Amino acid sequence: MSVLERKELVSSTIIDTKQKLKSEQRRLLFQRIKSNKAIVTGGIIILLLSLIALLGPLLVPHTPYEMEVTNRLKAPSSEHLLGTDNFGRDLLSRIAYGARISLGVGMAVAFFACLFGLIIGLLASYYQLLDNILMRICDGLMAIPGVLLAIALMAALGPLQQNVIIALTIVFIPNVARVVRSTALIIREETYIEAIKSQGASTWRIIALHIAPNTISPLVVQASFIFADAIITEAALSFLGAGIPAPDPSWGNILYDGKVVIFNAWWMTVFPGILIVLSVLGLNLLGDGLRDLIDPHITKGKKRK
Repeated sequence: MSVLERKELVSSTIIDTKQKLKSEQRRLLFQRIKSNKAIVTGGIIILLLSLIALLGPLLVPHTPYEMEVTNRLKAPSSEHLLGTDNFGRDLLSRIAYGARISLGVGMAVAFFACLFGLIIGLLASYYQLLDNILMRICDGLMAIPGVLLAIALMAALGPLQQNVIIALTIVFIPNVARVVRSTALIIREETYIEAIKSQGASTWRIIALHIAPNTISPLVVQASFIFADAIITEAALSFLGAGIPAPDPSWGNILYDGKVVIFNAWWMTVFPGILIVLSVLGLNLLGDGLRDLIDPHITKGKKRK
């Protein structure tokens, strides 16, 4: 066997070994996810709610805006499975369409809050001057209760769906920025970062390629909790009349319509309330499971207790 053939044999062996290691790592990760009851339960709940949001409006027999005044406040029946509201609109249709709005707002808020929070946290962790400015702004925003801040922003911006997303994003950015900053400060002091600096790497290269990727894991966990909080806060805003404007349905403004007739039409508050509880429960379970998966020390500490 020639030297060239030996080199080719060694390189092919190395490639095969790497592929086997990657497949084994994927298998172990899948086993850990499958054995984590919180991730499985939360994932199933969120998957079912997502299917309701995506497919529900295509399957329901009525539109959420179709009013039948003669059928107002009808109890659940074969024609209207979840009953009707105080304008005679089919509640099942409004809840299915409302799932799109409520879950869509929550997802958008989680995405934008994590995106801007990541940028702010990274800049604050690396530049002392920006740290003093940005963190004091975050402290000021966090000193105001989230719902009150959201109501104030909605009063200034106006009752539109995109304004709800903007207001809630501003509310949750400080929390994300603080989480990212605390993680980035630890990573910045690692030995390999010092080695990269000594090789002449630019500041932006270090932040973008070496610090930012290592903050993604806690950021994903934070995103699941923000998703849940955003759904609750949007429902609270809509319940108070400062969220999604009528006649567009969301779980919050369905509750707002049902509070007046809660003793005569219980279905208007019970069914959207159940979906809000399930969505928040599923997201919190998913977040807890992801946190245990990402940080195995937490799981070990729970087992010791």
